[in-house]
Amino acid sequence: MLTISSLDPTDIEILKLLQIDAAQTNKEISFKLHKSIATIHERIRKLKEQGYIKGVVAILDRKKIDRSLIAFSQVLLNDHTANTLSGFEKDVAKFPEVMECFQMTGAFDFILRIATPDMDAYHDFYRYKLAMLPNIKTVESFFVLSQTKSDTAYPL
Repeated sequence: MLTISSLDPTDIEILKLLQIDAAQTNKEISFKLHKSIATIHERIRKLKEQGYIKGVVAILDRKKIDRSLIAFSQVLLNDHTANTLSGFEKDVAKFPEVMECFQMTGAFDFILRIATPDMDAYHDFYRYKLAMLPNIKTVESFFVLSQTKSDTAYPL
């Protein structure tokens, strides 16, 4: 399995630069790293091929696209069979309101990050989607009041 220790310093710098701004051109990156454009192009291709770069996205302002309310919902299931766990994961993955789903250790089985326009929309999501799923025992939700930090870049 490839890990960060498999990469040389140039590849690591490329990853750092792309995490800051993936819209940078190969030319811009080559200038910053004092490498040829062809070298940068080939290295980025390999980083994608090896799975270091999973995709390139634009990060939107959630308030401008009417997703102002963020909730973190902890979910406890009735049982913990493989079928129940994977069934829950498949079901919540279909909901556009669910931005992230993590299986957790501790008192709850999953934590979901949910984005909706407002509390009414969250209420509808909870009542008509989440609560309708089989095997849910408890859902405990927390609502974001403010956001101090939101990073997408991993330290390398």
